Amino acid sequence: MGDGDAVNTSGRERADTAGYALHPYIGGRTAVLRALAAWRMRWPGAPRVVVLTGSPGSGRSRLVTGFLMLCDPEYRERLPLDDLDPATVPPDLPPPAVPSPVGRTAAQVLWTLADHFGLPAVGADDIFTGLGARTEPVTIVVPDVDTAGPVRAAHEPARLVRDVLVPLAATGTVQLLADVPRELAAELAGSLPAGQAQLIDLDDPEWADPEGLVRHAETALTPSAGAAAPPYTADPAARRALAEAMARRAGGSRLTVQLAVRSLLAHPAGFDPADASQLPGSVGEALDLHARRLGADPRTLRLMLAPLAFAEGEGLPVQLWGALADAVAGRDMSRDLAEGMLLTAPFVQPVETAGADEPADGPGAGAAGSGADVAAGEGRTVLRLTHPGLAEEIRAGLPDARVAQTRIAMALLAAVPGQDWSRADPYLRDHLAAHTLEAGLLPQLLTDPGLFTHADPVSLRAAVEAVPFDALGAPARTYLRTAPLITRTRASAGMRAALLETAFVEDGLTPYAEVLHGLGLDLPWRTLWSVPLTGVAGVTVGALAGQGGDGTEAVGATEGSAGVSAARPVVALLVPEGTPGSRPADSSGGPALLVHDLLRPEYVDADPARVLAPSDEARAAGPLGLSRGSDYLRVWSRESGEVVAALISDTPFTGADLSPDGVLVVATERGVTARQITAAGAPARSAAGPTVPAQSARVPDAGASHGLEGDLS
Repeated sequence: MGDGDAVNTSGRERADTAGYALHPYIGGRTAVLRALAAWRMRWPGAPRVVVLTGSPGSGRSRLVTGFLMLCDPEYRERLPLDDLDPATVPPDLPPPAVPSPVGRTAAQVLWTLADHFGLPAVGADDIFTGLGARTEPVTIVVPDVDTAGPVRAAHEPARLVRDVLVPLAATGTVQLLADVPRELAAELAGSLPAGQAQLIDLDDPEWADPEGLVRHAETALTPSAGAAAPPYTADPAARRALAEAMARRAGGSRLTVQLAVRSLLAHPAGFDPADASQLPGSVGEALDLHARRLGADPRTLRLMLAPLAFAEGEGLPVQLWGALADAVAGRDMSRDLAEGMLLTAPFVQPVETAGADEPADGPGAGAAGSGADVAAGEGRTVLRLTHPGLAEEIRAGLPDARVAQTRIAMALLAAVPGQDWSRADPYLRDHLAAHTLEAGLLPQLLTDPGLFTHADPVSLRAAVEAVPFDALGAPARTYLRTAPLITRTRASAGMRAALLETAFVEDGLTPYAEVLHGLGLDLPWRTLWSVPLTGVAGVTVGALAGQGGDGTEAVGATEGSAGVSAARPVVALLVPEGTPGSRPADSSGGPALLVHDLLRPEYVDADPARVLAPSDEARAAGPLGLSRGSDYLRVWSRESGEVVAALISDTPFTGADLSPDGVLVVATERGVTARQITAAGAPARSAAGPTVPAQSARVPDAGASHGLEGDLS
């Protein structure tokens, strides 16, 4: 059963709607449906914004789903509209936009709306402006706000309300219905002038549905065909009496009734319907009564369910349940779990998850990818509690939730095979950061480039962004500034590593960059150097002519020739006049040229006139070609025509050039970076090329830097 999983109606509504059929999915809630229908048809006096709220398990989700059926042309054809109360049926209009917030960040929800309405937006403000400029009103329904965000401890529902729903509500052309947790509902409704918003709390007497709660229990207690059932569920009169007693005792909580029914149906023995003390008055009592009826300690049941109460994402893999239960309890729980399946059954729900497609690693993979296709992830079964309200109750009932979360985080970290994130269970990779965030330990975890590479970037970014910036170490800050580009491009693991490798070099964290080269991924490049030089308008690779003993140029001389130095690979940077170390490009003034070594992080004090660019013939003879757009670069093999490396930037490219031997130099508003292309099809460097220091066994926690300056070789 789900949230409000049975039909319901109220005594007052039964009188008001005599002769009309009940909504077949909702089964009641006529007063609320009338209010929503008036909102949908923009009835005179109806509010422009409706905020729906209530306690966990009050039936909000089911109510919104049932109302959306009345707004969708396909579902309307299946409903007996002529038999329903006309005041509950909105007119046949185009369906509203319904951006699902489940597991999504506030920004993702907002951009989903931008895509739906085809808004040519660059930033969030453009989306609200675009909606406000429309000539016709737009209708938006945002359900299940409490499920927003990939990380529970990041408090994404609050961000969704403040950053998305409040501005949407303030946009005069937007007609908004939002299903919001009670702690945020008043904030959203109160953000508008009086009369523009209506707050509907399903627990208030005005909107409550006590008779519907009885029907909810009565329907749930009805035995399935052919199933053996005790007399108090098989006999309609006894079933009705029990349903009334359950509803009365539950005080209006549909979740409490739902759990009581599941407990009874899972283990009918030992239940006396005439004993009101066996009926729960709260979610916590439903847990405790079930345990006692089965002769178990209620605390043991809560400890068994605690790992599921802390689970992130779609649920917890069954193979991790035992280890995490041991961690929370501080003792061996294997026997309790082995003998307690009947004990936990009413509260646990298996879920079949779909396999996620990991973007490919290899040449031409995606807008920024490089590598051959990899197999899509396989689906599997995970476990979760039957309702988020149940998870809240279990977490709140623990002596110290942070201690429990700390133990879970340590157990998960210990389960990573050899601390190799590529071999870790997907749950460990993607959700360990969320557990350590809630335990207050995330900053200590954020020093591992392997985790940055293999963890789900959306979840990891949300967790890192929830940590105060001053508490983050240098590697985490590098990840944080790179994460928007990683998530925007949906980069594969290999491309994530490549983008982070460059970012670490840019920030002076070269040992972390070297670790990424030891992860077994085929990175498309190795970043040679980076300088934080702004204002660069162009780059040209070339060679600085060697000099003979008499000072004459000796272009093309080979190293070892008598009295002659070899031509030195360099890059000439077009920079603003007056840039330290630069020389005028010509006698007319204006831009200047600055010479930098092509292979090492050092400037070269040389006359730019001595820099000889490769000829067109030399470039054409090279194995690689370069294609450039405003925010992307592609390096491709001339022989095969395939892209061997691609680069997306979060700032526009201001210059780019590729040497015949595969060194790509790129300038953006942030600075200049040189990358040696290493992907398949790139030329192999000679032994005289740049050397790479051996990977350290331990990565130091270096301080933040703005880039490489001078000769750091």
